[in-house]
Amino acid sequence: MPVRSERGTRVPAAPPTSLAGWPTPLEKAPRLAAALGLREDDLWIKRDDLIGLGAGGNKVRKLEYTVGAALAAGADTLVTVGAPQSNHARLTAAAGARLGLDVVLVFPGRPGASRSGNLVLDALFGARVHWAGDVDLAGLAATAEETVAALRRRGARPELIPFGGSNAVGARGYEQAGRELLAQVPSLDLAVVAVGSGGTMAGLVAALGADRVLGVDTGAMEEPAAAVAAMAGELTGSDVRDRLRIRSDQVGAGYGRLTASTAAALRLAARTEGIVLDPVYTGRAMAGLLAAAEEGIVAPGRTTVFWHTGGLPGLFGHAEAVGLLDGSLPVFPPEDGPAH
Repeated sequence: MPVRSERGTRVPAAPPTSLAGWPTPLEKAPRLAAALGLREDDLWIKRDDLIGLGAGGNKVRKLEYTVGAALAAGADTLVTVGAPQSNHARLTAAAGARLGLDVVLVFPGRPGASRSGNLVLDALFGARVHWAGDVDLAGLAATAEETVAALRRRGARPELIPFGGSNAVGARGYEQAGRELLAQVPSLDLAVVAVGSGGTMAGLVAALGADRVLGVDTGAMEEPAAAVAAMAGELTGSDVRDRLRIRSDQVGAGYGRLTASTAAALRLAARTEGIVLDPVYTGRAMAGLLAAAEEGIVAPGRTTVFWHTGGLPGLFGHAEAVGLLDGSLPVFPPEDGPAH
């Protein structure tokens, strides 16, 4: 399907490149549902964390389209930006490795602060990192453009993949994912998803309608609703901003900071379903789902799908989360009782 430009003109889109097999599993979550006062068949988990490429995650769906466009333009190098623990950067590196493309990741900060989590996998996939120093998002974007220009001067053919893979091209991956979900669960009432750079929610809104998508803001952008509305508008040709459902009650002290509600959500998902979430995106999204259940938005008799967008490697690169969970490890046998 072609993508609309900002003026509504339909422009041809490059065909996606194949990076994974579809559909991803949809699994019932009966013990988590019971913990929330829901019926056994009310709550399901869409397992995009099980996408095969590069330790999995939602960014693969976007990359099939953004990298497809880069290949159509003749690229031999991918450049993208993000935080040092970026899942999108990790999967861009993995996509480059699979397709034989060079990858340069532009991160804020300086080398040496961390060598864990996604950074380990970035190196394993052979990506190079350009550390941009103390910059804001605008400065990071400017550094990425300078990196692209430098690569061109050296004879490379770079293409810049946007922050989070989120533009109307990347969002097409989740428009397709929304259709995939409807084929698996036609009775869907609500899909709950983390909102980072906005492309995942935008694609789902295009496929499912704004009323069936609840986004949980992670604090990655100052105006997530504007970003989601712009991309969804390019896909659908309509203005959806006033109908978007985005809750911002789980941001806490800011992007990347662990909140008490997120920590509780991490534990609950793990101890009821054996599902591992990350402390920045899916943990916050689950905390938003728990709050929505308390408010009656997620309710018995309504089919709710939690979209697990991946991010497990980021858990191991998050000092607050690792410290909190390490400190909660029970000792066996208990000191004050029998061993059984």
